[in-house]
Amino acid sequence: MDRRLLITGATRGIGRHLAEHYLALGDVVIGCGRSAPSIEHPRYSHHIVDVGSDAAVAALFSAIRAAHDGLDVLINNAGAASMNAFLLTPAATTRRIIDTNVIAPMLLTHGAVRLMRRSAAARIVNVTSIAVPLRLAGEAVYAASKAALESFTRVVAKELGPMGVTCNAVGPSVIRTKLTEGVADPKLRKLLAEQAIPREATAADVANVIDFFLKPESGLVTGQVVYLGGFS
Repeated sequence: MDRRLLITGATRGIGRHLAEHYLALGDVVIGCGRSAPSIEHPRYSHHIVDVGSDAAVAALFSAIRAAHDGLDVLINNAGAASMNAFLLTPAATTRRIIDTNVIAPMLLTHGAVRLMRRSAAARIVNVTSIAVPLRLAGEAVYAASKAALESFTRVVAKELGPMGVTCNAVGPSVIRTKLTEGVADPKLRKLLAEQAIPREATAADVANVIDFFLKPESGLVTGQVVYLGGFS
């Protein structure tokens, strides 16, 4: 397909699956994360980046411009969480979550759009969470950060629409990733029971929704948030 995709948090979990998925489709994938690459492929390049740092993000886009002369897709997948009561959440943890889940996607979107000007189908996809509609106790900061990301998605979709850039979000339901490692099984089972379709999601389920957003035929689909599992 020869699309140029930037995927954050590409070293593990959903991000790694997405990178491998789009490489298999023939795309050029640029991954970034805090750790070394876990993928070796001739069409894959990796950057170790703190996505909450203005300078680091600016350097990332300079490198992308030099190597690829543009960008077609940005997938803001990197995320941070702290599964504990709000009153037990240190201020430093709150700032880290907001920096990763809110500030970083904003910085990355700002830089990506500048490289999307000549793209025939520019797409931005943000990864949110069912923690927003479920208002999950013990995830106040995480849910608040993802709610902010959803609001950003909807508003920036209006601003970028005239430029031919769509912006949407996908919210995985219960899914086994590093972010859910600290969640007790009884809580996960309770969440599954609240879904219309009570099974765990997979990274392939997430990729399926993103595939739809990225299709050329989805040029009028923007400002949307799709939750997996049957939440609204």
